[in-house]
Amino acid sequence: MSDAYWDAFFRLHRDLPREGPGLPEDVYWAAEVADIGPDARICDAACGPGADIPALKAAVPDGQIFALDKVAQFVEQARAAHGKIPGVEIAEGDMSTIAGPYDLIWCAGAIYFLGVTEALTRWRKALAPGGAVAFSQVCWFTDNPSDAARAGWADYADMTDEAGVLARIDAAGYQCLATQRLSDAAWEVYYGSMDERIKALAPGDSDEMQQVLEEGLAEAALWRKEREAFGYLLCVVRPK
Repeated sequence: MSDAYWDAFFRLHRDLPREGPGLPEDVYWAAEVADIGPDARICDAACGPGADIPALKAAVPDGQIFALDKVAQFVEQARAAHGKIPGVEIAEGDMSTIAGPYDLIWCAGAIYFLGVTEALTRWRKALAPGGAVAFSQVCWFTDNPSDAARAGWADYADMTDEAGVLARIDAAGYQCLATQRLSDAAWEVYYGSMDERIKALAPGDSDEMQQVLEEGLAEAALWRKEREAFGYLLCVVRPK
């Protein structure tokens, strides 16, 4: 993609509260399953604009949150929104190189950048004894997705089903403590804010901007039509 395309992409995503589906309840559920204490150390890997930081801190009121993202714009946004919360540190960095030790590594919707097995293998050394990883990964919820659903995810050749995600967890030498699917409400929180942003920017003032707006509309429409076929699986896992 051209620089003009990415400039348009970040104009669309600038100031969105989230970069993917999710709710605070997802964080609380994962923290409970991982059985972390109130003073735990958590890494928010690929934190985006930091939407999950308040919930992570609420889960560990006496603990520390270390949030990082490779995209400078997201880091700036996260710092502006959440950088003054006591016990929170937000930095620009690569989630593939986190060092720890952490009691929980939280990764919302971004583990696919590394791959489930690859990320878990890398992160093992960053976990404190008894530590866990909680991540959400898009996958198929049906054996027979429609042509439209397959076309919408054609760029993600490694997309698998729930059993495939569990197999990748096992291949990394982890046990899965629990899974749950992200709710429709978690998706609507994301797409609702994107809908409003698209309305504010439409019509696009360049070919690239128009392309980005159309892609955003198509992405949301696909999920709303095909939500039974795919979604995010939230997994809490621990090394065996």
